Amino acid sequence: MPSLEAFAQQQLEKLEQSAQKRALKPHFQADGLYVEEAGRRYLSFASNDYLALSHHPKVIAAAEKALKKYGTGATASRLVVGNHPLYSELESALAKAKGKEAALVFGSGYLTAMGVIPALVGKCDLILADKLIHACMLDGAKNSGATLKRFHHNDAAHLERLLKEFRKKHKRCLILTEHVFSMDGDTAPLDEMLKLSDRYDAWLMSDDAHGLITPKASPHIIMGTLSKSLGSYGGYVASSKPVIDYLQSSARSLIFSTGLPPSVIASALAALKIAEPSRAKKAIENAHYFAKKLELPIYNSSIVPYIVGDSTKTLALSAKLKKAGFWVPAIRPPTVPKGKARLRFSFTAAHEKKQIDEVIQCLIS
Repeated sequence: MPSLEAFAQQQLEKLEQSAQKRALKPHFQADGLYVEEAGRRYLSFASNDYLALSHHPKVIAAAEKALKKYGTGATASRLVVGNHPLYSELESALAKAKGKEAALVFGSGYLTAMGVIPALVGKCDLILADKLIHACMLDGAKNSGATLKRFHHNDAAHLERLLKEFRKKHKRCLILTEHVFSMDGDTAPLDEMLKLSDRYDAWLMSDDAHGLITPKASPHIIMGTLSKSLGSYGGYVASSKPVIDYLQSSARSLIFSTGLPPSVIASALAALKIAEPSRAKKAIENAHYFAKKLELPIYNSSIVPYIVGDSTKTLALSAKLKKAGFWVPAIRPPTVPKGKARLRFSFTAAHEKKQIDEVIQCLIS
């Protein structure tokens, strides 16, 4: 058996050859719109700070106030002594924003999925998941021990075929999808899926992490994050009160994790209070402006993928933009399917059309 170091080196070489090697580099988010690396400033099209709230004065002030009042850390899990008063205020506000009876905040979006899904279904149950769900939901599904079947992306007809074939063989059924898909920017047909879930006695759970506008169709369970539109950190789930009460005692990633720092909760709460619809509208309008200029598909989100295909070519195009002063990430397999490498453009309420025109010109020249 090779040594640990030899094994790691072999794997690194394989990743290098397939253009999948990653590296962590220090970045400084200057103001929510620009990012700095090694002393150089770049206009960012990579941020998920969609509403441009991470540097808002009221959000920063709320964090500072909580820091002075409650200290730097929660000091324990929420079920011990880490459940400081700001949690309940934030959870009430999140539940109201999502049209649900109650909500529960976790340490991150990933921890939310890893805690909620295994708490709802297990070995005798069935999970039907969109082919493109985020890794956190997929990992939560695998960790649950339930039978996992995947349906074609946003294909309600294929979902129904799977329900007809497998639903009666299992005790409970959970359907997993996303409101806005993070790598494509398209949205799930939630109204159709909700009808199917009711027809076949299933529960619909949607990840709203990248959503800016609350959909009309409301899934039974909504999960999301505080780290994107709210410019803070953490995750949450919203549902009926009995479901949330049950998750407080059964979601292992909540029970066995230290609570979030009070300043983080305070900043998310402040951001939620000032998250005007006009900010979401501008972010989406910026994405539409970019997509129309390049004749790309238009979705009701602020994410626009620019598909290149080959990973090496995608990296080269990202490097070209970076040299010109634009920060646009190259997204490669396994994050996206093989042959679907892309530049992922994220637009925020802070971007201006002149800046979008400039990056388009560099992209096509």
